[in-house]
Amino acid sequence: MKEKVLQVVDLVKTYTGLRPVHAVRGISFDVMKGEIFGLLGPNGAGKTTTVGIATTRVVPTSGTVLVDSVNAISDPQNAKMRMGVVTQFNTLDRSLNVRENLFYHCRYFGYSSKEAKARADELLELFQLTDKVKAKPIDLSGGLAQRVQLARAIAHYPKLLFLDEPTAGLDPQSRLALWEVVKVLQEQGVTVILTTHYMEEADVLCDRVAIVDYGKILKVDTPENLKKSLGASTFLDLKFVETTADDLSKIEAMDEVMEVEQLTDRVRISLKDSNSVAIVIQKAVTMGLKDVSIIEPTLESVFIKLTGRELRD
Repeated sequence: MKEKVLQVVDLVKTYTGLRPVHAVRGISFDVMKGEIFGLLGPNGAGKTTTVGIATTRVVPTSGTVLVDSVNAISDPQNAKMRMGVVTQFNTLDRSLNVRENLFYHCRYFGYSSKEAKARADELLELFQLTDKVKAKPIDLSGGLAQRVQLARAIAHYPKLLFLDEPTAGLDPQSRLALWEVVKVLQEQGVTVILTTHYMEEADVLCDRVAIVDYGKILKVDTPENLKKSLGASTFLDLKFVETTADDLSKIEAMDEVMEVEQLTDRVRISLKDSNSVAIVIQKAVTMGLKDVSIIEPTLESVFIKLTGRELRD
């Protein structure tokens, strides 16, 4: 049986006031050693609060968080020794250069000066930062700054690494480079908790994903199983010259169709079998089909299905 590096049990966080806000409503999940575990959810879903509690920055109303068997709520100091945190914001010390940021982080976690120098040099090599040793954080691109933050976060060999929207605002090349680094860290045995708005990122990186909304976990599974849970093998987006109620009824009555959804400018249908694509398109042509797009099931499809399409503040 795999070791549980993070255990979250019945976590609740309520912000009191004239209008109490129930940010987290009884969330529970486990993360296994060496796993990359994703938390997905709309704005205000509760994922950031959950991570805030797990990283000891937010005090819960009730519940338990164990980091490598240490209670993060009652013993935050020891819990912090076992975790690293990378946020989407640059939290590097602006008065220090890249090497000094790594060196002093190691010193903070109890390394001797000699050990801290050796570890800093090791991390500079690992993250390909040797040519940026003397650069200040203000001189780094977003992608480079995140690499330094990742290097700093794992400097003390944490059991658990929290990545909170780590690629937000990065260009595609920097995002891909960061994905590669995260995969290397996983191969080295680091366990990762990832929050992200990028569905492709979660699909590529995560072994399992929890979809969170309104302070509760709606589903936890592998990305592949979550996509299969839609029950459809393929989706078609159909645009007609004019969409009538009669046309929608005819589409819904097709044997090949599982579900029909009327969107703003098109009709999205889910098919029972990908082999039915040609048959459905042929039938739709007789109804004035103007354009068609074939879409494979994605994590975004699951996300929208579970949380809805409405905009969140």
